[in-house]
Amino acid sequence: MGNTSSMLTQYDIEEVQSHCHELFEQQEILSLYQRFCQLDRNAKGFISADEFLSVPEFAMNPLSQRLLKMVDGLNFKDFVAFLSAFSAKASLRQKVQLIFKVYDSDCNGKVSFKDIMEVLRDLSGSFMSDEQREEVLRQVLKESGYTSDSFLTVEDFVKIFGSCKPEMDVEIPVD
Repeated sequence: MGNTSSMLTQYDIEEVQSHCHELFEQQEILSLYQRFCQLDRNAKGFISADEFLSVPEFAMNPLSQRLLKMVDGLNFKDFVAFLSAFSAKASLRQKVQLIFKVYDSDCNGKVSFKDIMEVLRDLSGSFMSDEQREEVLRQVLKESGYTSDSFLTVEDFVKIFGSCKPEMDVEIPVD
């Protein structure tokens, strides 16, 4: 699987399926492999940040810089594992863990008020002032039983996002 110009073997496909908790069928993995090879323009066996930015939808995402930290240098197996969180078959925990990683940019296992404010700033841009963002965030935290001094863990995110499961069913088309 190291050389992206070669075809995937049945063993490779099964290894990727296992790595991704069986969330993708064999045909989906083959489609994802084709996409991976298109993105890996130099056939290095991994996708660089610049290659990810060649996808217009990715480049236009207000969180693209945060996501780049998570995806820069992914090999095929890890590329599919990253995408698996977007599958309709992914568990709520898998989806929330991805969201948590977006907020936990320093990878310390905790998300602070400041971390959340940075994401809100990225998402809202100039449409909201810092004061408005702080007010909204303080209210959301208060309603969830937290304060601006709280440090949230992935378990806290599961608790907070657990009530919005239907809205989290976002699927990425693989073709």
